[in-house]
Amino acid sequence: MSRIMRFDHVGVTVRDLNKVTAFFVGLGLEVEGRTFVEGDFIDTVTAIPDSRTEIAMLRTSDGGTGVELSSFVRPDPQPGSPAAMANELGLRSLSFEVDDLQARVDRLAAEGYGLVGGIGQYEGAWRMAYVRGPEGIIVSLAERLS
Repeated sequence: MSRIMRFDHVGVTVRDLNKVTAFFVGLGLEVEGRTFVEGDFIDTVTAIPDSRTEIAMLRTSDGGTGVELSSFVRPDPQPGSPAAMANELGLRSLSFEVDDLQARVDRLAAEGYGLVGGIGQYEGAWRMAYVRGPEGIIVSLAERLS
């Protein structure tokens, strides 16, 4: 029987690859690589003929699960819902554990990225907040309370 070996990455399609990459690098991820992909492989996988995309792969410093940012050169990207709420169907957030939630939220606010709601606390174990980043991407930041 076939089995999943590990959770490797989450893919996010974006319009401005530089801006979104900078956002995630600012959160603490590291760029693992960046390249263009076109030809039979990408056409087959995406079912989009004659496509070309630029991809940036980012990971945490421990080499864990990655974030693949993909920006289509052709065909033109199709807009999503940049103000999606948490109850809109589909992928809603990427979650990261941080060591100082308030400091991270303050730094992102200084860069123009605001909270979706507020900072919540769950059963005395976690503090968490949703931050809306570039292109409407929601990042969940969680701090474990000792």
